[in-house]
Amino acid sequence: MRPSALPFLLVATLLPAQAPAKASKPAPAKAAPKAAPKATPESEAARRTLRETLDAIDSAWFGQPYQGISSVEMQGTLGIALSGALVNQKVDSLSQGAVKGNSQGGAANLRVHGTYFANGDFKTDLAGDFGTILYTRRGNRGFIYSKEQNAYTTRVDLAASDAPLTYMSWFRQTLNDIKAVYIDAPTFQASLAGEDTIDGHAVQRLVFNAPTQGWDAKKREQSLAQSLGFWKRGKLEVAVDKATKQPVRLDFRNDEQGVHTRMDFSYGAGNRLQSVNINNSSRGFEGPGWLRVGYGGDGRMSNVAGELASQDKKVSFAMDLNWSKTRTAADITALPPAGATKRGREEMETQLLVGLAAKIFDLQRAGLNLRAVAIGGK
Repeated sequence: MRPSALPFLLVATLLPAQAPAKASKPAPAKAAPKAAPKATPESEAARRTLRETLDAIDSAWFGQPYQGISSVEMQGTLGIALSGALVNQKVDSLSQGAVKGNSQGGAANLRVHGTYFANGDFKTDLAGDFGTILYTRRGNRGFIYSKEQNAYTTRVDLAASDAPLTYMSWFRQTLNDIKAVYIDAPTFQASLAGEDTIDGHAVQRLVFNAPTQGWDAKKREQSLAQSLGFWKRGKLEVAVDKATKQPVRLDFRNDEQGVHTRMDFSYGAGNRLQSVNINNSSRGFEGPGWLRVGYGGDGRMSNVAGELASQDKKVSFAMDLNWSKTRTAADITALPPAGATKRGREEMETQLLVGLAAKIFDLQRAGLNLRAVAIGGK
């Protein structure tokens, strides 16, 4: 679990990985891969500048304050709220006026309390409208327990073999993942889009483009990999401060996922990220948003909060962060409750995903544009 992940995907990332679907017929032969676009001085300059930007982020946003920090305790809330007016409007539309809705609205709330080690050990307690779940792992052992099912499974995913020991290295590894997709791989075509001035910053504009398919309004669910990997294709435009190499504005769109968001960044002392103002044009969730980051005297993030809102919907989160160099694996020791039933991984996973999909479907009917996690393969 990565505390910097998109908050609304928190529920999905804490679920076990899905089992591959069984093929009912042989898969068709794959087409030959397309040749990578030919490198040009312009594309190389764009990739080089993005690499410098990610290095600047590593140094200013993270870097030295996290040296030796091996764990973080995260506690907070995640909420989704839909107004009754939106629900009633959708009922009226679907029934062509034959039925008048009388809804008070819809909501889903989640409380999170977890401790996460940079090396991949963790313990997470989730409670709320998506259920009550305890998920923990130490080394190659752990379990997932569901209070509603009074059941658990001991088959959990293992940590990466190259997991770092500190969060200074963990953040750097995360940024390296972004470099691998946007800079090192041939997926995105890179180009320069000229220079400009934004809020007093002299900026260089960069464009990275990997076209997607169009939006399919009839699609109601997709794999977990598609949900979490939306950023690996699409069109990214970044305006980079020429002096600090920090991002000033970012515009990203993935038409297939219905995502289109612009972010404007502001900074505090030491060029640390202070806030992000969001202009969200994603399908079904057009409206403003924000992200605020607070820091302690040690220079580390102490709290993160954010919100996305439209006329009748709101997704919000608020997390307090407590970093430590001295926590040990003993601090996350846990056992399944006595009397709980042990189940196989696939059975437990299916039940958890059925419950998650049912709650998301309720929100879909109420008007939230969110695709459920597919019960089948990845």
